[in-house]
Amino acid sequence: MNNTLESDPTSGVFTDGSSSPNPGPGGWGAVYVRDNEIISEAYGHAGHTTNNRMELLALINAADLVPEGIGATVYTDSNLAVRTITEWAAGWEKRGWRRKSGPVENLDLVKRAYAAYKERSELELRWIKAHVGFRWNEYADELANRGRLEGQR
Repeated sequence: MNNTLESDPTSGVFTDGSSSPNPGPGGWGAVYVRDNEIISEAYGHAGHTTNNRMELLALINAADLVPEGIGATVYTDSNLAVRTITEWAAGWEKRGWRRKSGPVENLDLVKRAYAAYKERSELELRWIKAHVGFRWNEYADELANRGRLEGQR
């Protein structure tokens, strides 16, 4: 499967999460776009967190932006978050939420994200390369930074 996007997507939900430093103050952002028009957006923050926690929170909140039954691609620049939800979480769930090598990190958010996307089969998770000029991915990054900065006030 080729995950490389050939052009800048104009529809979907775009997410980002970050902390600076990592760990440190964090923020997440999500924007739902159709034909380059913003339908809705959300962002938030956490006082002391990690990039991975913020990426997962962005994906959880992204699912809430799309009305149930409406199909959409949810883009994230965290390949780890995509693989966590689409490849690994089902096995962890079968093993009582444990990895073969030990506990699952960020288990509280992994469970929430996995449940959200398991229940919403009309939402497709897809990795998007970060900071290459894709308009809405950059906008999601701005929302995440806004959330982080507002949380530091």
